[in-house]
Amino acid sequence: MTPQAQLAMLAWIPLLLYLFIRFPVQKAVVIGFIGAWLFLPQKAAFSFVGFPDYSRVSAASYGILLATCIFDVGRFHSFKFGWLDLPMLIWCVCPLASSLSNGLGLYDGLSQTLSQTVQWGFPYFLGRIYFNDFKGLRLLAIAIFLGGMVYVPLCLFEIRMSPQLHNIVYGYFPHSFLQTMRYGGFRPQVFMQHGLAVGVWMMAATLVGIWLWQAGVIKKVWGIPMGWLVPLLLITFILCKSTGAWLLCGFGLIILFAARWLRTALPLLLLIGGIFFYQSYVAMGQFTPQQQDQVISFVSQMTNEERAGSLEFRFDAEQLLGEKARQRIIFGWGGWNRNRVYDYNRWGEPIDLTITDSFWMITLGNRGLVGVFSITAALLLPVVILCWRYPAQYWFNPKVAPAIAVAVTVTLYMNDNLINSMFNPVFPLVSGGITGLLLQGTKVHKKMRGNRPLVARSSLMSKSQQ
Repeated sequence: MTPQAQLAMLAWIPLLLYLFIRFPVQKAVVIGFIGAWLFLPQKAAFSFVGFPDYSRVSAASYGILLATCIFDVGRFHSFKFGWLDLPMLIWCVCPLASSLSNGLGLYDGLSQTLSQTVQWGFPYFLGRIYFNDFKGLRLLAIAIFLGGMVYVPLCLFEIRMSPQLHNIVYGYFPHSFLQTMRYGGFRPQVFMQHGLAVGVWMMAATLVGIWLWQAGVIKKVWGIPMGWLVPLLLITFILCKSTGAWLLCGFGLIILFAARWLRTALPLLLLIGGIFFYQSYVAMGQFTPQQQDQVISFVSQMTNEERAGSLEFRFDAEQLLGEKARQRIIFGWGGWNRNRVYDYNRWGEPIDLTITDSFWMITLGNRGLVGVFSITAALLLPVVILCWRYPAQYWFNPKVAPAIAVAVTVTLYMNDNLINSMFNPVFPLVSGGITGLLLQGTKVHKKMRGNRPLVARSSLMSKSQQ
């Protein structure tokens, strides 16, 4: 870790304390959290015995929790555990069961439980206490859009000059440079772990921006009309050259505009059901090689041989990993790469036979079915209930639109996790906010679904444009 990377990591907590002094607490939280994910260095961490590393993933959570203790301690009293929090709780304590069931010991289980709680549980908890109403989710949606806009000039620079910003600012490149080349040019990486992560982030920002614009939630940003900003963001996103993110964006647009024009949430619910079905089908070994060949052939016809070859490689790896995972199907193999498949050379040295690309397959191997379904339910069950409480005919209402927009991005992120493993703490933060909204009660819901559901539409519009 270079000196400038160390300085950035150490300076983040004092910066967060300043933000809590300078801005209202919700705005300070969203600036500090998203700013940490967008700009702190990769693979930079301080290790402490008995505690999770202080890394870019945990820096924002630690800093915000400390600032809350100092400036907004009453916020903690607003948290009341509800049944919708149960999947995230199971996910956070699942490593303990995985370690104990594999004979790895109590210390190992507690250590991994703490690490998983810091990575996933802390962002979720912050969403629960800070963004648990329509106003908070509106602020979070706007922040995601602005985070994408801030990345526009950085992405355009790296598209033209190659991914160099992390090297320029922090003095090292955190990944393989060969993977930044795509379609005869470069795809940006900026300060994220991979160009694929940038693609998903810009996809989420683009979708949120389109829906906020179309729903009339905001008209201008920085004095510039949304009619100029959203197309600029969309063009930059396309230039990021992330095929998977393009497809996800297409799905997102179908979901949102089907709700607007057809008054149905069916595409979103089908996508969520497809995620659960795929995980169950593959986890139980039902996805046969013949079916895989059919899917690869279809992808080859729809895209190109390169994408089909990449998918075939993933399928082959998941076939081996799935067979290994089914030997410990309930709680998985625990940590220490015990979920991997190895061969041995003539000197007895292990040779790793697979590459673990997809988050869900890594989770199946490490945490078993309990881990897979708990994290999937933690992020997607709130989206399903949100769709039930606020049917599609209300999604274009300026008050509801931001919550729906971020809910769709969480769903698309979980869909991306079927193929990739690009952790982003903003999505559990969003999930926590949606869960908090749903656990607040149904008073607003009943008011909207009464005899005059949109009577306040004009007042909502005027407030959103202020």
